[in-house]
Amino acid sequence: MASNTLITAERGSVLLDPAIAPLPGRPDDVVVTCTGIRRAFGDRVVLDGLDLQLRDGEFLALLGRSGTGKSTLLRALAGLDNDVEGRAVVPARRAVVFQDARLLPWARVLDNVVLGLEGANARERGRDALREVGLLEHARDWPKTLSGGEAQRVALARALVREPALLLLDEPFGALDALTRIRMHAMLADLYARHRPAVLLVTHDVDEAVLLADRVVVLSDGRISLDRRVDVAGPRRRTDPAFAALRSELLAELGVDELEEGRHDPAYAR
Repeated sequence: MASNTLITAERGSVLLDPAIAPLPGRPDDVVVTCTGIRRAFGDRVVLDGLDLQLRDGEFLALLGRSGTGKSTLLRALAGLDNDVEGRAVVPARRAVVFQDARLLPWARVLDNVVLGLEGANARERGRDALREVGLLEHARDWPKTLSGGEAQRVALARALVREPALLLLDEPFGALDALTRIRMHAMLADLYARHRPAVLLVTHDVDEAVLLADRVVVLSDGRISLDRRVDVAGPRRRTDPAFAALRSELLAELGVDELEEGRHDPAYAR
């Protein structure tokens, strides 16, 4: 099991201890443990004593209305928020992919992938990662020449080349068109099957969550209001009754009237 980092978060500070021993009573395959995570912005509490565990190789999708703390939790686990209270144990090797690919415009594609990567074979590993996402021929291209989907594939390559034990995805396909999203879902599923990191996917898309995840969690009022395994046989299809049933349950938990939405939004009329 990968080494873990203890994040003991108090207001204004995050302390990291890479030599943390396993927590008493915690199963060996649990790689993320959140206990009493709290985050407030002024008087507004976004995360309110949240508890969560994520197992090695598990794909968890995090749903919730806007402002319920999904991205706030992800940023805390990534070590990007110093004002979180509570306790979290996460793998030391972790990588983040945001909705914006965040590629350096002055660096070529391969240089973006291997940025900060150490070792004599770093560039060869970068090429292997680009080959995995089907972009090896773009290794010497500039980011501005890429489409939105290609840029996100580069971002995935940059994350996975580091072989993270925890991959954090913050709505990585939210800005893509519908057809590109479908292709990216298939690519992510394939990459996940090959690398098997623990994955935390933040998304607003219920179908995306059910298509990709082993488990779906809904955040409401700063806490987990629903935690469901995705017991839908693969390959998963929206026409599967089990898929439709879970989708309806998740939409209801999110406060969405599926029939009412279907009258106004073609995306729901499937």
